[in-house]
Amino acid sequence: MIRPDLLLHETPKGLYCPPGDFYIDPVRGAVDRAIITHGHADHARAGHGAVLATPETLDIMAARYGEAFTATRQPLEFGETVEINGVTVWLAPAGHILGSAQVVVEWRGLRMVCTGDYKRRQDPTCRRFEVVPNTHVFISEATFGLPVFRHPDDRGEMAKLLSSVELFKDRTHLVGVYSLGKAQRVIALLREAGYDRPLYIHGALETLCTLYQENGVELGDLRPATLEKGQRGESEQFRGEIVLGPPASFNDKWGRRFPDPVTCFASGWMSVRQRAKQRGVELSLILSDHADWDELTETVREVDPEELWITHGREDALVRWAELEGRKARPLRLVGYEEEGD
Repeated sequence: MIRPDLLLHETPKGLYCPPGDFYIDPVRGAVDRAIITHGHADHARAGHGAVLATPETLDIMAARYGEAFTATRQPLEFGETVEINGVTVWLAPAGHILGSAQVVVEWRGLRMVCTGDYKRRQDPTCRRFEVVPNTHVFISEATFGLPVFRHPDDRGEMAKLLSSVELFKDRTHLVGVYSLGKAQRVIALLREAGYDRPLYIHGALETLCTLYQENGVELGDLRPATLEKGQRGESEQFRGEIVLGPPASFNDKWGRRFPDPVTCFASGWMSVRQRAKQRGVELSLILSDHADWDELTETVREVDPEELWITHGREDALVRWAELEGRKARPLRLVGYEEEGD
């Protein structure tokens, strides 16, 4: 079997496939051909010559960057295959956000799988992660790749929020959510928990919530969290309600208009108390769109690759764990990936 680095290897622009002449989630500058795992901005950038991705990811990129985000777009459904200069490429669900995909690359008998960002938990807003069998090289993220990161039950976190809403009926619950993925997941989980009251959303969430609904994700009654008349007493309508917005909006004029708010933030990083304290969060909701330590390690065991490559995250701990298990592993040290969809 050929050496894996002949099929995929890291470059300053990101993970590159020489025989196929394409990049996976390029991180620096525009490239001629890119395969994009999902729509978060640290993975999906505008300006590439040609972009291959799931139809949902292409829709997300168009919504965020405009219809001219690439010269050529190629939608690829899960399980469909395409040949690129003799390299076979197909996509498998990653369970991260709507349209998120693992990229499967095959050439001369070698199968390599790049996960992009992923999680293993059931999410009502996207297809669940699927293990790709017979994987020779597994390229895994490691955002929460430390044993200290063990995320609690998603439904339990939503129960915390609803209990607080019931307890503090005269206060607005202001929930910080990232606009793509986390916002829609929190809304869907609240609906799943039986919360059928209107939910109020910041204008920055509206376009992507509409896109999710157009893709069959039920979000229920969503209303704009705006004060139409700008009158002082109008903000009283939000007492006892749940309002969702980007975390950055909490400290501007928009965030200060709500009466006696309970400041919440939905993120995997809320398990780090210092982060919650720095943001002034009163109610931490530990809800991540990434695999935690147990999910990362169990996934590697389940895939059981001949070699493990680890990227964008806490790489060293996962490499050490793999070595102790007798697995061949190495970090890729790719730079440019951030925490947008945590």
